[in-house]
Amino acid sequence: MRIGELAKATGATARALRHYEQAELISSERAPNGYRVYDERAVVRVRNIRYLLSAGLTLDDVRVFLPCLDGDVATVPPSRKGLRVAYERMAVLNQRIAAQTEARDRLESALRRAATVRPDA
Repeated sequence: MRIGELAKATGATARALRHYEQAELISSERAPNGYRVYDERAVVRVRNIRYLLSAGLTLDDVRVFLPCLDGDVATVPPSRKGLRVAYERMAVLNQRIAAQTEARDRLESALRRAATVRPDA
């Protein structure tokens, strides 16, 4: 199947598919006209990549799951290495959430202070 067909079948953009290929998470052959041609198995692989990305993992993190990207990633127990990567990513996300919460709280406090200040008339 060509890149547009794979994009339609998976909900990914052609640009994302090229990015996944550059990251060596998927592969294609080249047709005589230069078009990328993907194996039918690429549909499952791309869906799994998108599932892992939507869970907060990065493409580098997804590399750890390469051995199981052709199966049902959502139901297969993760490896020790996969769990370690997931816990590390969760720690990063928790740090980001804490930083954003602090920023929101500072802004909220500043807005409350500003609301109590009356301009000179």
